[in-house]
Amino acid sequence: MTRQRLLLLALLALPLVLLAAGCGGSKKKSSGGTSTAANVKGTISMVAVWTGAEQTNFQLVLDGFKKAYPNVTVNYKSAKDPGQVISTAVAGGNPPDLAALPSPGLVRDFQSRGALKSLDFAASTIQANYPAAWADVGKINGKLYGMVFKGANKSTVWFNPKVFKDAGVTPPKTWDDLIKDAKTIKASGVDAYSIGGSDGWTLTDLFENIYLRQAGAAKYDQLTQHTIPWTDPSVKTAFQTMAQVIGDTNNIVGGTTGALQADFPTSVTQVFSTPPKAAQVFEGDFVAGVITAQTKAQPKTGFDEYSFPAIGSSGANVVMGGGDIITMFKDSPASEALVKYLATPAAAEIWAKKGGFSSPNKNVNPSVYPDDITRSIAVAMTKAQTFRFDMSDQAPAAFGGDAEFTGMQKFLKNPSDITGATAGLEAAAKKDYKK
Repeated sequence: MTRQRLLLLALLALPLVLLAAGCGGSKKKSSGGTSTAANVKGTISMVAVWTGAEQTNFQLVLDGFKKAYPNVTVNYKSAKDPGQVISTAVAGGNPPDLAALPSPGLVRDFQSRGALKSLDFAASTIQANYPAAWADVGKINGKLYGMVFKGANKSTVWFNPKVFKDAGVTPPKTWDDLIKDAKTIKASGVDAYSIGGSDGWTLTDLFENIYLRQAGAAKYDQLTQHTIPWTDPSVKTAFQTMAQVIGDTNNIVGGTTGALQADFPTSVTQVFSTPPKAAQVFEGDFVAGVITAQTKAQPKTGFDEYSFPAIGSSGANVVMGGGDIITMFKDSPASEALVKYLATPAAAEIWAKKGGFSSPNKNVNPSVYPDDITRSIAVAMTKAQTFRFDMSDQAPAAFGGDAEFTGMQKFLKNPSDITGATAGLEAAAKKDYKK
């Protein structure tokens, strides 16, 4: 799921901190504030998708950098579609110094065009602060070209605590328990699932969570790179598992037709409306922003989340996620200083205190997160035994941002046709991966 497809969330999202008691911040200082910082001078231009409250909070991060490097000025601009904006700038010979890109696919595209500078100068800082799987997101052919600053945990399921309590169920730990509990919830008088099928990325996220747990990380990487086909038996098995949810049409709000017509925000509000229309919705940590913006639900009592259930022997510490990746188009001492600063826990903690932010930096003090829900989700990202970046965000844009979405929607419409669904996706992949 590309970040530009989540622009609506930036407009909807209200920090969860508004509804929860704040916690004390970390007393760590930026490692950038050394005696040599005053010698670094210059002006940096930077582009990212962050606007509204996100832009305000990122500016606080930049203010922290300014204190450490008083002779460096950062001019930040938000862009609805940073990939397109920067592509135009690169073609015109005037890219920004730094940018936060929403997908590894874009990073690879700009690197293949010779537009990116290596971040190997910051490798030791990144390796010291990031779990290996997160640090590797920005690597291309052994060199570092990106660093995830703002992460997203997409392995979360958001549920209505009252519905669960009334049905006598608790958050399931395994997929088998999820399917069993869904029947119990239905018997209590509420549909178990709300699905936003009109936004195809919600379906790819569901599939990718299933596939990562069921097929394993190695197969996930192979399918991401299209070194195995979408008709592989492992893919068909994952579709069979996915069909246990989307094929249970009497247990989805509005059935198949309703799911195909519901967009992502609607799929969320259906769970937390009064009265609720469903018990739970599969999606990432950004669900909280929609809940707090569009419903009256309160954290823990009105809404909560649990980790995506284990499938087979996958274990519980498996995370599929996304994030905004810091990249460099123009190298300078000032740009290098900002990249290194953003790789420190001190930089991430400034935004984390404000809410609406999860950092993959393992050395961020968990106490800075403003509520238990945000803290739990963020810590899960850094503690994951297995982590992989969103598959569709790594694919060529024509496939991951279009064909995969529509292919999953066709499967939602007819979940019994696994052979047709996988064949259609493979035909599209063969064409799009060659471009």
